[in-house]
Amino acid sequence: MKEFLLFGKGFKKVDQWQDGCWVNICSPTQDDINYMEGLGVPDSFISDIRDPNERPRVERDDDWMLTIMRIPRETGDADIPFSTVPLGVITNGNLVIVLCYFKNIVIHDFVQYNTTKGNAIYNKFALILRLIMSSAVWFLKFLKQINISINNTEDGLERRLRNDDLLKLRNLQKSLVYFNTGIRGNEALVTRIKAIYTNSELLDPEMVEDVHIELQQAQNMVSIYSNILTGTMETFGSIISNNLNLIMKRMTSITIILQVPTLIASLYGMNVWLPIGDKPWAFVAILLLSVSLSCAAFIVFKKIKWF
Repeated sequence: MKEFLLFGKGFKKVDQWQDGCWVNICSPTQDDINYMEGLGVPDSFISDIRDPNERPRVERDDDWMLTIMRIPRETGDADIPFSTVPLGVITNGNLVIVLCYFKNIVIHDFVQYNTTKGNAIYNKFALILRLIMSSAVWFLKFLKQINISINNTEDGLERRLRNDDLLKLRNLQKSLVYFNTGIRGNEALVTRIKAIYTNSELLDPEMVEDVHIELQQAQNMVSIYSNILTGTMETFGSIISNNLNLIMKRMTSITIILQVPTLIASLYGMNVWLPIGDKPWAFVAILLLSVSLSCAAFIVFKKIKWF
């Protein structure tokens, strides 16, 4: 799917490419790929953006320049609920193509927000920086969702320790690792872009600083939530280990208490002469002795807090 949007205040849609517009292509079809190839876009650029593990960077090929950033997305997969995917901006003079192979909310929100607010974006440099800033904003939004999920899972674990909840925390931790890597890559990308456009009239130092601030805030939030999650998992790991120790203590105590009457019964069950074995009250005496010793063992274990 592709759409043609004019630079300026807000993004006005047009039917076909014209000077002063950029092309937004998301989840491209074969027709969209053929369209880009017809414009002369290098095949290596198209294939690089298709790679879900592509790192943020800037690459040149003659007059073409490719800028790849990482944007967050909600995967809908329980194993990794949130991840990052590459977004490419391909430029050649006045031709600007924004390409992403993966469905995401970042681009749609970017277009809708700037159209509604009437933000002024007049060139490719401002477009790239605004896209990076939009990705940072969505990193923060998804981080809030992750924090809510962490709190809800913690509440469930406090009521009952379940493997599913622990696995959910582990999966959220995976998402934080992807976010951390993506944000760091975007920070390095902004520095690289700033160096490329240093002597260009397109450079807007204030916008660059704003992007750095947003990315730094997202990085700090990732670090905070990651530390909280790590501490939470360590705490519940210690709780599980402690509960296991308590169970083992109780099982050992019960085994010892039951072993006392078993031992006495075994001795008096042998086919040999034993003290008071010929007395009519022997059974009652042995029973009372077994119960007394078991009660004594229980009291001892109670005092040392094995029960």
